[in-house]
Amino acid sequence: MTEAMTEATTPAPATAPPTAAAPEDAAPGPQPLGVARTPVGEPAVDAQLVRLADADHLAVSGHLEVYEDVHRGLRDALGALDRGPGPSGPPAFPGAPASHDNRS
Repeated sequence: MTEAMTEATTPAPATAPPTAAAPEDAAPGPQPLGVARTPVGEPAVDAQLVRLADADHLAVSGHLEVYEDVHRGLRDALGALDRGPGPSGPPAFPGAPASHDNRS
């Protein structure tokens, strides 16, 4: 019976402490945020929204380039709205209004 007691009271062999996660267990690369991008109906703006999705597949270090590119494209699209169709060039004669707006 002492043999049975010895087996029962003998501590189990120590196991190695857990090690850091193996590379295959590490989280995968960049993950999309899943933010919906709803087209607005303006082709120049919609193209920039599509470009913005490129950041989903880049490491954080690559986001700045995409954001600056999208910002530049949106700024150009807004600037184009200001330039819109209309008369170009100086007024026909000095003092003439530059547009057809004759309000005082």
